Amino acid sequence: MKFAYAYGIALIVFLALDALWLGVIARNFYANRMGELLLDQPRWGVAAVFYAVYVVGIVYFAIATGLNGGGVSTAVLNGALFGFFAYLTYNATNLAVLKGYDPVVALVDTSWGTAVGAATAGATVWLMARFGLN
Repeated sequence: MKFAYAYGIALIVFLALDALWLGVIARNFYANRMGELLLDQPRWGVAAVFYAVYVVGIVYFAIATGLNGGGVSTAVLNGALFGFFAYLTYNATNLAVLKGYDPVVALVDTSWGTAVGAATAGATVWLMARFGLN
């Protein structure tokens, strides 16, 4: 049951952070740098599948290790690594095969993936300990 709680908490944390990042903090950054590559409206179904599956990865590769004795610091490290490798895969592939994909976007987006992975994993393990769900 603890992994169901972990998934729910991580999903809420990740969605909140990513919404803040994409909708407020970096909104103009992506729009200005990616221009015509962006759709007028995101494909919400595809986004929903990404979020649902990505959080499974964070739980499996980062949060579970934190909950099984590693603590918050282990979850943060593993979440950062998971985010780094996942976002780097996306951005490096785009740089390799798409015309006009901005290397600054790749760098910033990979950094964001690293940060949000770390924050989501660490916050989830901390919240679960705080509320006795671990």
